[in-house]
Amino acid sequence: MSSAAVVLLAAGLAAATVIDLRSRRIPNELTAAMAISGLALAAAGVSGVTIAASIAGLVIGLVLMLPGHALGATGAGDVKLMAAVGAIVGPGLVFYAFVCTSLAGGVLAVVVAVRRRRLGATLARTGRLVAAPGAAPGELKAAGAASRFAYGPAIAVGSMIAVLIS
Repeated sequence: MSSAAVVLLAAGLAAATVIDLRSRRIPNELTAAMAISGLALAAAGVSGVTIAASIAGLVIGLVLMLPGHALGATGAGDVKLMAAVGAIVGPGLVFYAFVCTSLAGGVLAVVVAVRRRRLGATLARTGRLVAAPGAAPGELKAAGAASRFAYGPAIAVGSMIAVLIS
């Protein structure tokens, strides 16, 4: 990845994190600007990925996050943010960004549960999800506001770790 692509990614993820923490939303304008900028850098030949790789990364980022959204675990903004990450980093790195994001999200979930004094309830709910994956949609929909948190920071941390270790 070029330094221009890293700066674009870091700036977009920083903005998404701040906005998500404040409003629990990631604006379409931000994710679209990131994706279009990633595609533009690729088209100009300055990102380190080809335009085809940028498009593939966008699609893979979208597809990786869709199941979580379909189950109600993540918001649409999270899905679009990972797609934008894919447009910037390409198909190979977006997979690693997703894996690192999942790990960062797990750590963040534990931290949030501890801070809210809900670790026991969170672990019990997680156990039920693992034991009966078919019940996941109902469990996730039944979860109250105390069980939800902004996922943009996990995407930011995971994506930047993937970039830094690649």
